[in-house]
Amino acid sequence: MTRIEQTVKVGTDGILNISIPLSAAEADHNVKVIVEPLDNKGSQQESWHQFISETAGSWQGEPLIRPDQTDVERRMDLE
Repeated sequence: MTRIEQTVKVGTDGILNISIPLSAAEADHNVKVIVEPLDNKGSQQESWHQFISETAGSWQGEPLIRPDQTDVERRMDLE
């Protein structure tokens, strides 16, 4: 049996549901389940990727046009 790692979210009812289909050859074996909370950084990163996936390409207004860039201001050299 190979190691399987899966990230799931606990439901609002506080219940964690995990469903992992395995082959018939792996049936009737004991397994170990470890519940380890993720840090907020991982959760925020997942939320960010989901937000980008849902909103990318959804702009339906006038085309966005980038204006020409202006010249960079020349400043005095530091001594």
